[in-house]
Amino acid sequence: MLLWLMSRRQTLLIGFISLLLTPIAVLSQQPITPAKLKNSPTLAVGGLGSWKTVQNGIEFRKIALERSEPNQAIDFKVLRFDTRWVIPRVIRSSQFQLKGANVKMLAEKSGAIAAINANYFDEKGQPLGFLKADAQEINRTVSKSSLLSGIFGMRSLSPFIVHRDGFQSPQADEALQSGPLLLNRGATLEVTRGAGRYSRRSVIGIDQDNRLLIAVTDSILGGLSWVELQELFSAPQWQLQATDLLNLDGGGSAQLYVKTANFEEMIAGTAEVPVAIGFFKKPN
Repeated sequence: MLLWLMSRRQTLLIGFISLLLTPIAVLSQQPITPAKLKNSPTLAVGGLGSWKTVQNGIEFRKIALERSEPNQAIDFKVLRFDTRWVIPRVIRSSQFQLKGANVKMLAEKSGAIAAINANYFDEKGQPLGFLKADAQEINRTVSKSSLLSGIFGMRSLSPFIVHRDGFQSPQADEALQSGPLLLNRGATLEVTRGAGRYSRRSVIGIDQDNRLLIAVTDSILGGLSWVELQELFSAPQWQLQATDLLNLDGGGSAQLYVKTANFEEMIAGTAEVPVAIGFFKKPN
C-alpha cells in the first residue's frame, strides 16, 4: 500500500511538472513577432537573415521585410565585400559598344564577380552628374541638384563616399555622382526631396570595418523609402551599421548580379543601364 501511494505521488508530481513546462515549450515554438522600424511603423523586419560566405571576401544576406499598409513582402538582398580581397570599378556599356545592358551582361563581359546599377542617366544614356572612369572624365560637371548629393569613388584602390561639396576630381581615379547621400561619417543626413516615398532601391555603403555593402530591394510590388534605408543601415539591431550610404538609381534601373563558383543571385531590373559598379578580385 505504501509503495502504491509513493508511486501515485511520483506520477502526479511528474504530471504537474509536465503541465508547467508545456506552455514554455509551446511558447518557444511560436514565430518571432516582426520588429517594426522606429521611423516607419508600417515596415517591420520579419527575418534578419545571416551572412553567408559565397567566396573569399564576399558575403551574402537576405533580410525579409513586411509592410502592413499596403500589405507587401519585400526581400532586401545585401552583398558585403572585404576590400582586402575585392575592389570596385566603374563599368560602362560603351566599353563593349553597347548603349545599355543589364548588370549580368556587364559583369560577364568585364569579368566582374558582382555588379550593381550605378548613377542616374537621361534618355540618351548620358550621366546626369559627375562621372569619371579609366582616368577619363565622361561628365566633368558636379551637379548641384538636391537629389545628387553624393559621390562614390576609388582612390589608389580604396573606395570612398563623400558629399559632393567636399569632392574634387583629382582626388579620384574613378568616381560617379548619385544620391541622395543618406549617411555621411555616421551621421544621418536630412533628405528634402521625396524622403518618405516608396520605390525599388539600390544602394552602396561602407561599414564600420571599411567593408563595402551593396543592396537592392527584390519585390514585384512596393519598395523602401530613403528614411527607411537610413534606419536599416544605421540602427545597430539590424546589423548593417554603415557609416556612409549612397542611394543609386532606383525604380526599373535597380538590379544586382553576383556569381561565384558555388553561388549565383540575380535581381533583374526592367531597364538596361549605361553604367554599373563592378566588383573584382583584387590584384596581388
